[in-house]
Amino acid sequence: MIEAISCGGVVIHKGKVLLLYKNQNGRYMGWVMPKGTLETGETYKETALREVKEETGVNARIVQYIGKTQYNFRGTDEIVNKTVYWYLMATDSFYCKPQAEEFFADAGFYKQHEAYHLLKFHDEKQIMRRAYNEYNELKRGRDWHYSVYFGGL
Repeated sequence: MIEAISCGGVVIHKGKVLLLYKNQNGRYMGWVMPKGTLETGETYKETALREVKEETGVNARIVQYIGKTQYNFRGTDEIVNKTVYWYLMATDSFYCKPQAEEFFADAGFYKQHEAYHLLKFHDEKQIMRRAYNEYNELKRGRDWHYSVYFGGL
């Protein structure tokens, strides 16, 4: 079994969540949140920010760590045990551009209930819901404004 680490972001702007639509060679792959593989010498936070930027064109800031998800899949030769570390992120624009090289055909910001129903994977639905609940708590306490403009709590 191979162990793999990825990092990603639940990016929120004005109450909407950033999603990507993957369509590889005309085959529906589904809606996902931006995430990708940890590179040598990177921290988890650096990876999450880089992957969000590469896959969506979004300049985001980390507000806080949300949690991790784990799943297994069959790679070329072996089973891969993947752990994904997720961060709640903020951005100050709806601008986004899907990374065509990774077969992303669309990107956009969606209301929380829309994002929940669009997301393909159950673990991403759960982490998005957790992040959105945290967003609502920060917003209620007026800490979200501080996090967005000053880069975290």
